[in-house]
Amino acid sequence: MLNFEANFDGLVGPTHHYAGLSLGNKASLYNRNELSNPKKAALQGLKKMKLLADRGFIQGILPPQPRPNINALRELGFIGNDAQILQYASKVSPHLLSALSSASSMWAANAATVSPSADSADGKIHFTVANLNNKLHRSLEAPVTAAILRATFNNNSYFVHHNSLIQQSDFSDEGAANHNRFCSEYTHQGIQLFVYGRKAFTKGIEPQFYPARQTLEACEAVSRLHQLNLKYTIFAQQNPIIIDYGVFHNDVISVSNQNIFFHHQYSFLEQEKLLKKIKDKSKVLGFSFINIEVPDREIKIKDAIDSYLFNSQLLTKQDGKMMIVIPEECQQYKNVWNYLINLTKDPSCPINEIQPFDLQESMRNGGGPACLRLRVVLNKNELAAVNSGSLLTEDRYQQLTQWVQKYYRDRLHSNDFFDLQLLKESYEALDELTQILMLGNIYDFQC
Repeated sequence: MLNFEANFDGLVGPTHHYAGLSLGNKASLYNRNELSNPKKAALQGLKKMKLLADRGFIQGILPPQPRPNINALRELGFIGNDAQILQYASKVSPHLLSALSSASSMWAANAATVSPSADSADGKIHFTVANLNNKLHRSLEAPVTAAILRATFNNNSYFVHHNSLIQQSDFSDEGAANHNRFCSEYTHQGIQLFVYGRKAFTKGIEPQFYPARQTLEACEAVSRLHQLNLKYTIFAQQNPIIIDYGVFHNDVISVSNQNIFFHHQYSFLEQEKLLKKIKDKSKVLGFSFINIEVPDREIKIKDAIDSYLFNSQLLTKQDGKMMIVIPEECQQYKNVWNYLINLTKDPSCPINEIQPFDLQESMRNGGGPACLRLRVVLNKNELAAVNSGSLLTEDRYQQLTQWVQKYYRDRLHSNDFFDLQLLKESYEALDELTQILMLGNIYDFQC
């Protein structure tokens, strides 16, 4: 196995619905209150995982979180049995009930920031769970995410787990969605690029309409926790203008893999200086940095966002060439599709294959291929230390497909969460899932 970067995709939860909970995410807002299809969403995600696993890529699974979040409703003053709590919440605060029923943990790029052992002073892989405190529905995920990651990467000889940063806006952290890494080989020392939207302690340029979800201070804290060499660590600000266009995370406007950086012309403030920094540091590490900057004249920011061109996965194949995994929406934009065709035809470009996927259910809530996965660099020993039940195999794919067919509904609306039967279905599904994935007791509920 030459490819040691694993992708751990978030499995779509049974309560996947369209509530428009994410200000700044235009797809989420646009599809608010539409009917969703949780079963289709989960099967689409599994199909992507399966195809990539069949191609020889290391593919893992991260389970959903218990939703509706009955514990949170009790902490907010709703009393009675589960049925009474759901009925009362649906009457007095349907928006709150919808938020506490969100399946947003499916977007595993926000689960944590991960540093490989090659970059950390102690020679271990470091995980820092994202606090996601910019949005109510996501801010509740951190404790269960921590439990999931500790159960998945459960060997202290190789893995170090850090809890989320302080739950306060000065340390807003959205995880790997605002993090890139450049290297020659995955398990060699790399350059880590942390991307932020604003500075909390010193004033600077900020977006005017939509929130900047990541702070510089959070990036700096994660880099310290991960014991990174500052010589190979870069902090860069995302362009506030594109945040106001709807680029709520950096992985909506750029993607990296090994020595490749694929991004839009207007992704960052002081972009030329940033690219020079990466190039200079790559020379020190002995590899050639390849920058693929898409001009605005060829693909406007709006088209890049609507097609989710940059919310793609760049994967290194066994022959050393790269494949770009895109949402099939990219094919619907002539300029985007033509750009990709021409890119892969260029013999000097390492990207020579395009793989579209139908992820419509996720896309309608504002999450494409890159949103669904958490990247983890693993050497042979580290891979062997990962919980084997969390890795996708043919048998496990069949088990998970049958599990989805058994428990998931094929239509759901944001007003449906008063239904006690839906809660029972969801919790029973997750209880069985922990057995399929061999994760043990990661949830604090009883069926």
